[in-house]
Amino acid sequence: MKKLTATLCLAIAVLLGSVRIGVSDDGLTAYQSGDYATAVHEWTSLAEQGDARAQHNLGWMYDEGQGVTQDYKTAVKWYKLAAQQGLADAQNNLAMMYEKGKGVPKNYKTALKWYKLAAKQGDASAQNNLGQMYRRGQGVQQHTKTAVKWYRLAAEQGLADAQYNLGVTYHKGDGVPQNDKTAVRWWKLAAEQGNTSAQNNLGSMYALGKGVIKDFVYAHMWLNVAAMNGDRKSAKLRDIVSKRITPADISKAQNLARECILKKYRGC
Repeated sequence: MKKLTATLCLAIAVLLGSVRIGVSDDGLTAYQSGDYATAVHEWTSLAEQGDARAQHNLGWMYDEGQGVTQDYKTAVKWYKLAAQQGLADAQNNLAMMYEKGKGVPKNYKTALKWYKLAAKQGDASAQNNLGQMYRRGQGVQQHTKTAVKWYRLAAEQGLADAQYNLGVTYHKGDGVPQNDKTAVRWWKLAAEQGNTSAQNNLGSMYALGKGVIKDFVYAHMWLNVAAMNGDRKSAKLRDIVSKRITPADISKAQNLARECILKKYRGC
């Protein structure tokens, strides 16, 4: 029912809403408009001049195959140049390449090194990813308390994946005293950001009455929300819950789910 590992997302410097780009407006404008070829052209020129942000963004384009043929080795080349200049986003993405063995041989110790450098700069994605390495014992001796430390730093910055992971540690009692109420609190924060695994877990907790008062209507609501976001296990659990409540309660839960989605999961 529960997934311990949340998806590890690359830190994308060019994502709208979290832009930290010190490169030409022409490249950014082109990227935002979907003109990836022009963005690549603009960033290539600056990257070759040593601009770290342009190097990172160019690495991302090769990584994703946007405006260029996908080429992980070239992505690694540009990420590394930016990472060596101390750019946290690039350090995190370079670590990801080593962790996954994309464009370079898989090497957990090297991944750990780059995640640490980015995490110590306060990069939330790197902090979460570093927590995962410590939890799994990849490139380092397994140490759940250290994993929790890094999850917490990222979670407190609002990173949904870290909030989900921190909730899991409290639910399982890994590296922290077992506490379902605290698990629910972190999962609620992640669920409100659209984290499907957290939404599924909230539904399960309401169904079981763990960390919250048992409430099949809210269990159905959160499982339905997760199911509508594509989680098949949640759909199966929702159908099981449906057998425990009346048609009127099902209707109420469905209305709550629709309202929750319209509110973008806030205050559900």
